[in-house]
Amino acid sequence: MNSLKILPFVLFLLGCSSDDDIRDDAGPGETGVEFKLRELHSGMLNPWGMCFPSQSEILITERRGVLLLYNRESGEVKEVPGLPQIDAIGQGGLLDIILHPDFEQNRLVYYSYSSAGSEGNNTAVGRAEFDGERLLNHEKIFQALPYIDGGTVHFGSRLIFDDEGYLFVSVGDRGNAEFAQDSSNHCGKLLRLKEDGSAPGNNPFVNVTGAMPEIFTMGNRNIQGMDIHPETRELYTHEHGPRGGDEINIMKAGENYGWPKVTHGENYDGTPITPHTSLEGYKDPIYHWTPSVAPCGMTFLPANFSTPNNENLLIGTLAAQHLKGLRLEGESVLFTQRYFEGEGRFRAVKCDPDGRCFVLTESPGKLYELVAE
Repeated sequence: MNSLKILPFVLFLLGCSSDDDIRDDAGPGETGVEFKLRELHSGMLNPWGMCFPSQSEILITERRGVLLLYNRESGEVKEVPGLPQIDAIGQGGLLDIILHPDFEQNRLVYYSYSSAGSEGNNTAVGRAEFDGERLLNHEKIFQALPYIDGGTVHFGSRLIFDDEGYLFVSVGDRGNAEFAQDSSNHCGKLLRLKEDGSAPGNNPFVNVTGAMPEIFTMGNRNIQGMDIHPETRELYTHEHGPRGGDEINIMKAGENYGWPKVTHGENYDGTPITPHTSLEGYKDPIYHWTPSVAPCGMTFLPANFSTPNNENLLIGTLAAQHLKGLRLEGESVLFTQRYFEGEGRFRAVKCDPDGRCFVLTESPGKLYELVAE
């Protein structure tokens, strides 16, 4: 299927970096400029992540534990065998997927998924060789601990390699907020691994007694978006708050981002979590959404990708059901912008090495190419 959808947008152009002042429902300010969503494929079940093994192909994960290979030239979609056993339950299943930085030489792909043991489940990372049709020689290189008995929520999990070849893995707090402040487990953390899954010797918690050596940051509720700034090369993430308090953060080694001691959110029943939205010793977000939009997926736009109002960051939203453009300058958000409201739960947005941008939605499960004029 290949159809073109054109939707207008409303510009919200305001001037600071706190959602208390920048509101997505402020405005209006109709400009008449348009983005386009070009539908490439539909009928998927909860697509979650994607990567680009060639100029014409996209590997797409479905949370139920299925890996798809989509060919842009032919429109053909095939299932890719060779995955491990996946505990697809609740928010868990087959999650993100990325290529090794030297994929052209070693053909390695990495994927995060929920893995079950005798004591429950938790997020794992596997890698395998992709020969163009199947995964070969799967290897589980990392297992988040502890296993959670009956766990169904907050697995994370996004993956990204940095410029030094380190693999970053986000693991959610698994529904236990106190885990995020406890360095003896992997939950509610951003982790940094070597390509084989081991902990680098210069990780900030390597020499801390009782701490997991893979930890890079802590106090992170449930990170589901990550990308590296094209100029500063800093790692940006966003994470889900509870009822409000979704955050964008710049990740610094050894920092604590506060959850649940510091948050702009509240419990789902409306009761407070903490009176603190900022505290000494905890890293503040550069931006937050209250009420929550449930951000998911994140990409900095390539220089060749022209956007209507010079947005340089795109984020999907689940609860708010739109694609969100942001203009960042330094560590400030100058404005935010909604696109394609009500078109589905925007799960992932990612650009390929050639500067083409793609979007996954669930409910309905569709793959789009995002086109800007």
